[in-house]
Amino acid sequence: MDVLAELFTRIRNAGKAQHEKVDIPSSKLKAGVVEVLKSFGFIKDFRVVKVGSKSMMRVYLRYLESGEHAVTQIRRVSRPGLRVYVGSGDIPKVRQGYGVSILSTNQGIISSKDARDKKLGGELLCQVW
Repeated sequence: MDVLAELFTRIRNAGKAQHEKVDIPSSKLKAGVVEVLKSFGFIKDFRVVKVGSKSMMRVYLRYLESGEHAVTQIRRVSRPGLRVYVGSGDIPKVRQGYGVSILSTNQGIISSKDARDKKLGGELLCQVW
């Protein structure tokens, strides 16, 4: 199963159910994506918690003053059946700059803004707005 699709589905479902937090099995890839989501204010915080021999990531969701989930939509772009790679000049803008794309580059998981600044291309993982 696609680990990022599972991450996005859990965040999306927890947001619709108005949960305060959601627990997700942890990995370095997921932690990188969640770190970018935190830096852009889509989630409050996250922590990696050891549960026995496994590590779980606890993601604290953020809600707007109106009570809506901060993540309106989260969309997986590159998937196991169809990988999508972009160059630094071809990174798409999400919702005319109101959203963010997350890329996997040779310097780690970074946002589209940082990738443009550093002139890096890579695998376009997802778009969030």
